[in-house]
Amino acid sequence: MTLLTATPVTDTDFLREFAETRRYLSGRPVNVRVTPDGKAALFLRAGPRDNTQLLYELDLGTGQTRALLTPAQVLAGAAETLSAAEKARLERQRVSARGFTSYQLSADGSKLLVGLSGRLYVVERSTQKATELKTGPGACIDPRFSPDGRSVSYVREHDVRRIELAKNVERPVTKGGTALKPHGLAEFVAQEEMGRFQGYWWSPDSKRLAFQETDHAGVEAFTVADPMHPESSGDVFFYPRAGQKNAAVRLGLTAVAGGAVTWVKWNDADFPYLAQVTWTDGPLTLVVQSRDQTKEQVLSVDVKTGATRVLLAEEDAAWLNLDSSFPLWWRDQGFFWATERNGAWEVELRGPDGALRASWVKPDAGFASLVGFDPKAGALYFTGGANPTASKLYRVEAGGAPVELPVPGQGLQSLSARLTGDGAFIALSHTSTRAMPQTVVLPAAGGAPVPVPSVAVEPSLQVSPDIFQLPNDGPWAAVLRPRDFVKGRKYPVVLNVYGGPHHQEVTQVLRENLVLQWLANQGFIVVKFDGRGTPRRGRAWERVISHDFATVTAGDQVAALRALAARVPELDLTRVGSYGWSFGGYLSGLLALKHGDVVKSAVAGAPVVDWLDYDTHYTERYLGVPAVHPKAYEVSSLLSYVDQAKRPLLLIHGTADDNVYFLHSLKLSDALFRAGKPHAVLPLTNFTHMVPDPLVTQRLWERIATFFKETL
Repeated sequence: MTLLTATPVTDTDFLREFAETRRYLSGRPVNVRVTPDGKAALFLRAGPRDNTQLLYELDLGTGQTRALLTPAQVLAGAAETLSAAEKARLERQRVSARGFTSYQLSADGSKLLVGLSGRLYVVERSTQKATELKTGPGACIDPRFSPDGRSVSYVREHDVRRIELAKNVERPVTKGGTALKPHGLAEFVAQEEMGRFQGYWWSPDSKRLAFQETDHAGVEAFTVADPMHPESSGDVFFYPRAGQKNAAVRLGLTAVAGGAVTWVKWNDADFPYLAQVTWTDGPLTLVVQSRDQTKEQVLSVDVKTGATRVLLAEEDAAWLNLDSSFPLWWRDQGFFWATERNGAWEVELRGPDGALRASWVKPDAGFASLVGFDPKAGALYFTGGANPTASKLYRVEAGGAPVELPVPGQGLQSLSARLTGDGAFIALSHTSTRAMPQTVVLPAAGGAPVPVPSVAVEPSLQVSPDIFQLPNDGPWAAVLRPRDFVKGRKYPVVLNVYGGPHHQEVTQVLRENLVLQWLANQGFIVVKFDGRGTPRRGRAWERVISHDFATVTAGDQVAALRALAARVPELDLTRVGSYGWSFGGYLSGLLALKHGDVVKSAVAGAPVVDWLDYDTHYTERYLGVPAVHPKAYEVSSLLSYVDQAKRPLLLIHGTADDNVYFLHSLKLSDALFRAGKPHAVLPLTNFTHMVPDPLVTQRLWERIATFFKETL
């Protein structure tokens, strides 16, 4: 590949600050929870330029904040250490922070539970006294209070264990767990693809536990080693590739003191996936799915016998999406359920027997996410709306239309929110294309919001994206012009892509555009589109990609680019590059290989190259089981288009990636090399699917900008 002399990148001070502040997210409060008495809010927050989170308490009456606990206090100067299992769990949750990454609040609000370096601590809020729990050796994973607050449970050495706080003595709940057959942990595909991170569940009366047993026998095991340290052994992960054997999952019931196990019985031959489990305000309830995810059942469990009863069955000819917020029980009234059966997301109320009682949120409401339900008022809160790039906050009661609630901030915004259990407060984070996330505690009944303080550095870069929908009900588009943009002048174009399920590029979110604006300021117009296959445009819009990842996703990007040029004549369509990560890396590589007449160079970050090498639950949902739909895998593989390659392609991949394994980029590089096709590979040594290191983040974006300057 011949590279031309290019202008050096500029404004590296911004890039350094962007990297050192974790994309300006360090110093912002996360995991905000209002205490049961409504007097305080708890939250985690790091410093403005570090990633170590501390635990804070905000007095909602006075607005005063105090630090409740710091990692330094707990560790007494010792360095924080994490086991491979803890690191993998944080990777699945996309958590790059360290220190306190989560915490639990007891039901009465008097105690806090935190974990650090594999050990557990209970903190009395009134005195700030921290007591280390006397666990055995090894990391304690997924620690939780029992509903009555008297015990703490966790998984250690492959079994569920608990400590009665009055005695501080560890007792086993399950026995016989092994590395091959652990108890109490969600398997890889549940964490990565189903949004289920729990592998055990307390009964509401704190007397019993349901726990998952995962049998990995016959599942492929992948080893991730550090190539910089060949003297060290690698970490081994069970990873089921598409078409290969999944872990076998079953659910057991036992008393908290241990003893006999009652195994839950369902038709796991036809419904092998345990997608969701809930045991609050109603019976123990499961959501199970077929292997191809076109069928699922909601089951209630008889906890005495383990027998199950079908409450609801769903089918979709393409696939069924999961929403981990549902089913949501309303005591004796029944449960709420989210479905796309009628063309778009709809929330139904179903009786205890599963019979339909009401459509609570209609398909035309633009439902995006559940905020919570207030059982006393019979009011459900959600985010959504007609504009898929933004979200609003709504409250809806039985038989009524959604009522939009006022939130801080101005103009179009993106929201995330959580309602307290008593329905009194909403912890709300709001952001826009002009403002970074700001968090407030909002009284649900109305009143002044209380800001949760941030110490974050605010970005100095001016970002002004132009966001609009393309004609004929086409994709939504975003355009970022360079700082010194001159109307009428032609500019090279960088097409930033994702284009796949469950993610949008075009949103009212400043943080998503910061580094893209920096890239635009290097002399490009950066554009992005949400074509068919992306969410919040209805069932038909998303499911058009069923059994084919390659044709519509890439075709919509090319068509949108040409349509945009009619509105933005400064786009030089003879100089177009593409960039993306993960599915976006796949799509960027696909555009370069299959549409080299349009895309002249591409950067593919952590791309899925051959979908036969990606996990079962994600891949088979969209492409089907390989033995049944082999053509879907052939048409969707980047390897099918290597012979068409004629444009410079830069592959970037973390060598320790345990989601999209490094083998993907190696496989494509090998095929391109053997075919004599131009490309380059940038390995990020010992990095996973995320790149949290500040220096590497800075150098990575400098390299990407330089590549586009050289090739466009």
